[in-house]
Amino acid sequence: MLLRLRGRRWKPAALIPTFAALVALATGAGVALADGGTESRADSSQVSAPASAEASGIAPAMACADVASLDLAAAVPGVPFAIGSATELAAGSNTLGDWAACLVKGVIAPQIHFEMRLPKSGWQADYLQLGCGGLCGNVSTGSAPASDGCVPLTTGAFAVASSDEGHSQGGGLFSTDPTLRADFGYKSDHQLAQAAKEIVKRYYGRPAEHAYFDGCSQGGHQGLTEAQRYPEDFDGIIAGAPANNFTALNTFSHAWTAQSVFLNGGPATLTTGDLGPLHSAVLKGCGATDGIIADPLSCSWDPAGIRCGAGQASTAADFCLTADQVTTVRRIYAGPTDKHGSLLYPGYQLRGSELNWAGVIVPSTPTGSTGDISFVKDTIRYQVFDSPQPHLTYKDVKFTEAYYKKIMRPNEGVYDATDPDLRAFEAAGGKLILWHGLGDQHIPAVGTMAYYKAVQKAMGGERATEDFARLFLLPGVAHCGGGQGPGSFDALTALTGWVTEGKAPSRLLTKSADADGHTVATRPVYPFPYVATNTTGGPADEAGSYTPVRSAAEAGLTLDWLGSFRSGYETVGNWVDGRWVVTRSKA
Repeated sequence: MLLRLRGRRWKPAALIPTFAALVALATGAGVALADGGTESRADSSQVSAPASAEASGIAPAMACADVASLDLAAAVPGVPFAIGSATELAAGSNTLGDWAACLVKGVIAPQIHFEMRLPKSGWQADYLQLGCGGLCGNVSTGSAPASDGCVPLTTGAFAVASSDEGHSQGGGLFSTDPTLRADFGYKSDHQLAQAAKEIVKRYYGRPAEHAYFDGCSQGGHQGLTEAQRYPEDFDGIIAGAPANNFTALNTFSHAWTAQSVFLNGGPATLTTGDLGPLHSAVLKGCGATDGIIADPLSCSWDPAGIRCGAGQASTAADFCLTADQVTTVRRIYAGPTDKHGSLLYPGYQLRGSELNWAGVIVPSTPTGSTGDISFVKDTIRYQVFDSPQPHLTYKDVKFTEAYYKKIMRPNEGVYDATDPDLRAFEAAGGKLILWHGLGDQHIPAVGTMAYYKAVQKAMGGERATEDFARLFLLPGVAHCGGGQGPGSFDALTALTGWVTEGKAPSRLLTKSADADGHTVATRPVYPFPYVATNTTGGPADEAGSYTPVRSAAEAGLTLDWLGSFRSGYETVGNWVDGRWVVTRSKA
């Protein structure tokens, strides 16, 4: 059984040493753990996992079919919702694990569709809410992004729920409706948490004791929205590759890469065929010997180093970049800047991410478009202005301070979740695991580093922050997984251990598997700003070869950008004359 601690304000400070202290304690062949013990480097993982859930668990208090007849329209004040169906889901059809469930579908007014999987056996009084990706628009409870190998999830310990964030459209058209815009950007996850917890209480005859959230990309954005705006909803949150600086990301960051690749409005300067040799040149220039750049912030390789000479043509045997290609790649590494060199989004593509650019930054075909162009189109046509602007394209985005203010000021309170003041979340006993792939082609990992450093500043420094929030960066890993580095890991077990037993994760163990599911590489990742470094000379694909080394580049990261991570701008949201208005704090 997982250890249960009633109430959320218990803080086992004595059991949560700082990560710096853990590094200082590392000796011999063991790595110090949060509980003071050690683990073998040959087979270590992030923390000692809680025992597997009992097979029986807490039994339902009612039949699955009867859930559909529950009248819960007034059960949660301010959250009118109804259950549409409740059907049996066989264990063999459950992608989360080998457990039968009651599959519940419903709607929160006006049109937030949600789905729940309620274990018929094995439930351990835990609730898990899952985020979505892109602009959402669909409901999926079929997988949890950061739970690979999490035994409690595979045995039915969690009641699971997710929503479509209030719309079922693939693009941004829903944002032309102010109600749907507010549901997507601000409150759908909070309302789902309230409604789902009520359904859990009715189905099992008792409430969940702990609530968790796991999401990546837009799901990571959702997680930070909850931590900042509704800090009592979840005991623990996993926020992966968060799109929390949503407005600037989808306007300035994506438009910048698009304008860089389609330089001066012309054809794409880079093709997918260029990415492999470019990546190889970057690895060489950054001194990577195992195909992965562990600390890309510390590398300043300049693509001009492989510029084609006069009359030289690039070949497979002698790859070089044209002048336009050098300009493109430099711009991508620099990020969106105005004429004074100030960033309009606090991030940029890191060196080592090149193989992941295909289809997102670089078109898959010579005449094709890119994912970045698509995101910009949806944002500037339907999401940031008072009325639709269907004629706008990525080419219309201007990288000036005036245009930045025009885009950001009316929208940041609804769409963005960038407040670094997490005191209320910490006071409620909340724990936060942030993670990001350093090879992320959609959302630059630098933006998450910048936000985390802002949290450290707001929360009293590095040591005070890591008592409740830690950031893990995965070398070579693309957006929410994939890429060149080991990208499968179990943060959910680490999170539940942190919440229920006070064991802060001193590391996460990441893995890569072959087509048959066999593990072929393992690597530890340590809390920011520590980097896993092969100090032993052992095999690069074995976790035991690595120890934590503090990254001066990560610890010293500073950015000159037009925005700021400030507190209080999104404190209260409500309807005013048909518009969702966020009242700014006087502080």
